[in-house]
Amino acid sequence: MATGAVALVVAGVVGLTGARSQPHTHGERPKPLSERQKDVLHDAEELLTQSCMAAHGFKTWVVPRRPLADDREFPYAVDDVQWASEHGYGSDLAARRKRLRLSDPNRLYFAGLTPSRQKRALDAYHGAESTKRITVRAPNGMSISRTDGGCVAQSQKELYGDLATWFRVTTVTDALAGIRNQMVLGDVEFKGSVKDWATCMRKRGFSYASPEKARVAFADPDSGIPRQEENPTAVAEARCAAATGLSQSVRHLEQRYGERLNERYADAVWARIRLEDEALPHARAIVRSQ
Repeated sequence: MATGAVALVVAGVVGLTGARSQPHTHGERPKPLSERQKDVLHDAEELLTQSCMAAHGFKTWVVPRRPLADDREFPYAVDDVQWASEHGYGSDLAARRKRLRLSDPNRLYFAGLTPSRQKRALDAYHGAESTKRITVRAPNGMSISRTDGGCVAQSQKELYGDLATWFRVTTVTDALAGIRNQMVLGDVEFKGSVKDWATCMRKRGFSYASPEKARVAFADPDSGIPRQEENPTAVAEARCAAATGLSQSVRHLEQRYGERLNERYADAVWARIRLEDEALPHARAIVRSQ
């Protein structure tokens, strides 16, 4: 129901009229948003959607952007010893995420509606199938479309203005982290560091060819590996990532490929930054008004 936000610090506050801040002048170097500021954009969109759905006769509940504070992703290797000692590879967090999904009030409410009401709720939320569609091309070449109507679209229009532009820039920028991760994983420097990491792990009594193999082994309920081995294995992984230079290699490669992608898709990256920057004052006002 929410939009991931990568935005900027912006000064000033406007009212609930939808007025926006002035865009940055050429040459300014805007700063990324804090996690809290990203939460503000998320919560504002959720609240606008909630109000719109209520006008259509349906209830929704605001879901936090980060329901589990400790939840993290490690696309290459777990490299935080403290986190690994508490969560291993995150199976405890996965179980908590599942419980949250099952107890989600939005899910339970929707399940309790009659089929005809469910159809009307979906049309109100996403827009009816007959609604005009917006189509954009993702960085992988696939065409992705969405409707121009519905409460989510209305909320995003109020926050970000032109929906077609917002959909285009978020489709592109949301894909960049995954593309960067694949570039890092395929790099010869990374593969060499993984071999050193595997040697370090064997010396500690853990025979895994890569961090991915270790993670998959503990994610598989049929692997037969005792669950109590998860945290010690993840801790060893994190220590070996530091000792062999894998963590340092990943940071270097992420920066290299991240900068390359940001340059290639600069128009979308900076358009998203501008749209989110200009939405912040209005988003703050929406959240404060609740």
